[in-house]
Amino acid sequence: MRELVRRLGTGLLLCVMGSAGLLAQGWQHIGKVERVEAFKDGTQDGAELTAGKAKVRITQVSNGIIRVRVAPNGHFPKDFSWALAGTPLPEASSPVQLLDGQSEVKMTAGAVNVSVIKSPLLVTFSDVSGNVLLADEPSLPMGWNGPQVQVWKEMPADENYYALGDKAGPMSRRNRAFTNWNTDEFGWQESSDPLYKTIPFFIGLRKGVAYGVFFDNTYRSSFDFGKEGRDYFSFGADGGELNYYFIAGPEPKRVVEKYATLTGHPPLPPLWSLGYQQCRYSYYPESRVREIVRTFREKKIPADVIYLDIDYQQGYAPFTINREYFPTFEKMVSDLRAQGFRTIVITDLHIKKDANHGYAPYDSGIKNDVFVKNPDGSVFVGKVWPDDSVFPDFTLTRARNWWGSLYKDFVAMGVAGFWNDMNEPSVFLRADKTMPLDTVHRLDDGASVDHRAAHNIYGMENARATYEGLLKLEAGERPFVLTRAAFSGAQRYAATWTGDNSSTWNHLKMSTPMLLSMGISGMPLVGDDIGGFAGSPPADLLTRWFEVGALNPIYRDHTAKGTADQEPWVHGPEHEAIRKKYIELRYRLMPYLYTAIEEAARTGIPLMRPLFLEYPQATEFYGDDRDFLFGRDMFVAPVTTEMVDAQDISLPPGGWYDFWSGARHEHGEKIQLRLRLDEMPLYVRAGAIVPMQAVVQNTGETPDGPLALRVYPGEDCGGSLYEDDGHSLAYQKGEILRIHYACATSPSSLTITSSIEKNAYKPWWTSTSLTVYGAADAPKEVRIGERVTRDWRFDSQTHTVTLTVADALKNWSVRLAF
Repeated sequence: MRELVRRLGTGLLLCVMGSAGLLAQGWQHIGKVERVEAFKDGTQDGAELTAGKAKVRITQVSNGIIRVRVAPNGHFPKDFSWALAGTPLPEASSPVQLLDGQSEVKMTAGAVNVSVIKSPLLVTFSDVSGNVLLADEPSLPMGWNGPQVQVWKEMPADENYYALGDKAGPMSRRNRAFTNWNTDEFGWQESSDPLYKTIPFFIGLRKGVAYGVFFDNTYRSSFDFGKEGRDYFSFGADGGELNYYFIAGPEPKRVVEKYATLTGHPPLPPLWSLGYQQCRYSYYPESRVREIVRTFREKKIPADVIYLDIDYQQGYAPFTINREYFPTFEKMVSDLRAQGFRTIVITDLHIKKDANHGYAPYDSGIKNDVFVKNPDGSVFVGKVWPDDSVFPDFTLTRARNWWGSLYKDFVAMGVAGFWNDMNEPSVFLRADKTMPLDTVHRLDDGASVDHRAAHNIYGMENARATYEGLLKLEAGERPFVLTRAAFSGAQRYAATWTGDNSSTWNHLKMSTPMLLSMGISGMPLVGDDIGGFAGSPPADLLTRWFEVGALNPIYRDHTAKGTADQEPWVHGPEHEAIRKKYIELRYRLMPYLYTAIEEAARTGIPLMRPLFLEYPQATEFYGDDRDFLFGRDMFVAPVTTEMVDAQDISLPPGGWYDFWSGARHEHGEKIQLRLRLDEMPLYVRAGAIVPMQAVVQNTGETPDGPLALRVYPGEDCGGSLYEDDGHSLAYQKGEILRIHYACATSPSSLTITSSIEKNAYKPWWTSTSLTVYGAADAPKEVRIGERVTRDWRFDSQTHTVTLTVADALKNWSVRLAF
């Protein structure tokens, strides 16, 4: 088809498009390139193409990232993005080479080649070997219809599509169409769309080779992967710019890393936020909150966080306290902290309309003129939890600063984190569940936009205002913000969760692909409501959810008003013991978990990973929605059904050790398990070195004994440990501990080494215990450094060798001779 279009030109193209009915719908498509000019603006280097009235800029913005920007009328608006990180992108290592031919423009940008057919203008991205990665659909060049913009791309029969944020159903987006418009969707189901977040970014993956596309447009957008036509996919928006970034791989991990570089890395969260979190709508009065905390400590079930939902407020007005329910709120927060519990409170963004009654958020907001307006200049009023409410205009810097200052009293009271809910924004008693589209949002430069342009970034800017306010108020402490609505780049300010799910087995099953999709969409700090929000889970379902939730980035149990209790101890001692076991597992794995979270903050690679992220050549896992990787080295196969039959496990490439038994298995080996309720399949990569610790009741408690290293010999053997103080910003000044571990095998020995890369933080441990798996026999000799030691033990049942390195805060080596 492409060659036919080349030969016959635009006339045939218009005929083809007319037969498809697109011209009748008013679409105008980019035409013939008439002029080619080199273009350079700052670090952007490339070409500007003129086609009739339209102009197209194709520029290299960083290594492997190419931007395409279209101006239908030839005039590009001010170059501004809510999504992109403020930090400069790494400069491209090689300048763009441009070759203007008679029928084609060729642009070489490092490892990416861009070819532009001139008549009509069609863009193709390929690698240096000429393999096509992404190409415009020949019969459908880029187009616009009034304010609407659209792109159509060829869709190879074996290409898979992932990401787009919190979309329900399978991870694969192929043969489905989606809308991005942040929506309060209580009780969403598998077919529900849109949901709470807009992440207009996807990954294409074919035969192990990946690329990404980020469509930087805040309007209501659409992505169609084969519903409109079986040979092409498309994306577009109801308004705004046709402005997208092509992100080269070739590995999917590189795509995710580059997307994170483009839109920003998440800040390193406080360590306590990675512990178990307990929530419900709502814990009140104060005595009930204290009872919940006391029960955790009496039962010795580890936990770090308790939440307060909207009932702690006076009349549901944000930034107030109901003193009837919470007469000694400040003392309660202090007492909970003394018991190792942080308190997180909800602060919805709607401000109660309550003039001249001493409600400072409303009075100061009116005085400072920070609320969203109607077209006639009056303040927009909508009904939410406090009844008539007004809404901060978070597109204004001064409004964000004002909002951030509202947290001063709560911070002074010792409240540790804040939960920004209802920020799609959700408005009651309206069919569209949100603000009218003509409400006015002002910008810092004096311009304004209507809600069509601001809706999808409204929740992100709410979270930004909270995060930046806390940075100013908390004197070097790491803020923790949880947001429901988001746009690309929201990871710079907040963690998130999948919203108001349901207490069903299907929702447990759907949680993993949603969390994985969020992780590869740039938001690695994500969780769901353990047990489901809407409804009351049966005992087995809640227990299974506790099991898999222990290996999610955010581990929060939450449920709705009017549902049954959902704490770990409900349903009796058998279920309590199982749930406690998995909560304890999370705390035992905290050194490994925190190290992987630091990697996510530094690189964008999520803690919770789809299998194709690490094993892109293993195409058999492209459709796997059940299993996932916890960091690089742990493979999780959760139970997500009311199982009566055995569960089949397919392991990724390489060797894998059963975490529970230590038995080694290989890729391709058929594993079929009939699991008890307390069992969840968990495997460790052969070649992994996993740091662990003793169980603690909260992350502020010092673990007993040494740091524990589990060594699982195999290929590419290694691991790492990252530690810091867990709560301050001192890590940004280099006050960290980073250690690299490695092991090497020969036919007669195994050598394990520890190399300190950065030693500017003193950890809680000084010694390290080693447990080496896969030992068929007892070693003939064990050396720590050059010294032979007899202080070791061999277990013939588990095939392990255990020993302790006493002085582990320096480089060391251990050699086992067999």
